[in-house]
Amino acid sequence: MSIYTGKTLLVTGGTGSFGSTVVDHFLNSDLAEIRVFSRDEKKQDDMRRIVKSDKVKFYIGDVRDPRSVDTAMGGVDYVFSAAALKQVPSCEFFPMEAVKTNVLGTENVLLSAVKHNVKSVVVLSTDKAAYPINAMGISKAMMEKVAIAASRNASNTKITCTRYGNVLASRGSVVPLFIEQILQGKPLTITNPKMSRFLMTLADSVDLVLFALENGQSGDLYVQKAPACYIADLAQALKELFNADNEINIIGTRHGEKLYETLLTREEYAKCEDLGNYFRVPADHRDLNYGLYFAEGQQVEEREYNSHNTEILNVEGIKKLLLKLPIVQEVLK
Repeated sequence: MSIYTGKTLLVTGGTGSFGSTVVDHFLNSDLAEIRVFSRDEKKQDDMRRIVKSDKVKFYIGDVRDPRSVDTAMGGVDYVFSAAALKQVPSCEFFPMEAVKTNVLGTENVLLSAVKHNVKSVVVLSTDKAAYPINAMGISKAMMEKVAIAASRNASNTKITCTRYGNVLASRGSVVPLFIEQILQGKPLTITNPKMSRFLMTLADSVDLVLFALENGQSGDLYVQKAPACYIADLAQALKELFNADNEINIIGTRHGEKLYETLLTREEYAKCEDLGNYFRVPADHRDLNYGLYFAEGQQVEEREYNSHNTEILNVEGIKKLLLKLPIVQEVLK
């Protein structure tokens, strides 16, 4: 019997790309119930029509509202906390909105989970939380700190974090944009040809969250090892897959963007545990004893884990990965 048999899973932000993949993953499992929590009734209705399952229950609410979170939390065993503002430009212009959802909203979910004796919560973060330079990344970094702090006092609820990079073909990502530009005969807009990004599929992101749920200790941060590519090579791979000859238009790095993304900082890399396909960063569970913080330190590695020093895929490697994506398969038909 698996740990999911007869249990109830709540996914906040459940109508997003990750939530939709999780629902699809567990639809025919032995989970008793999957609760989809989000504030968009249209997306919920669309998902309801697609899944057509009594196992999936829909809850309208907002993580910013503790009462609506409490309504969905009763009787829940596991929580995937995926509700977030994720777009870099919108968070730059409205940083307090990012704080309200990503930081305070996550705290509401964690407090409710602890209050309702939820067994385990996995909080989803992003590579932009490591060495953050934009409001979205800063709010996600604070979200991680809130989750790890909550784990110290949640004796009956395990709280873990996952951090991952760009998810291919997720909502708002560059692959659907490039495909749209190719089909419309427009130039492909590239910010910087040497800009690199980690590459993960939605299935990979779900695997990472499940690994954290099933194997993590409270306060852990998990990172999945992933390849990366240069944006110019990604565009070239799509052009070759679709036999397209669109021009390339280099528009320059946009506000709040990095040349490369980091999944583990030097400080985290110094204390991480290599688990093969994953890195585990254990929480610092010392209490607030200032002698330990000021009188004792640790060695810091010169190396970090970023999209410039991981495995860099060439065009052929990128094409193999892209062929796994439903959006690419559909267009090729």
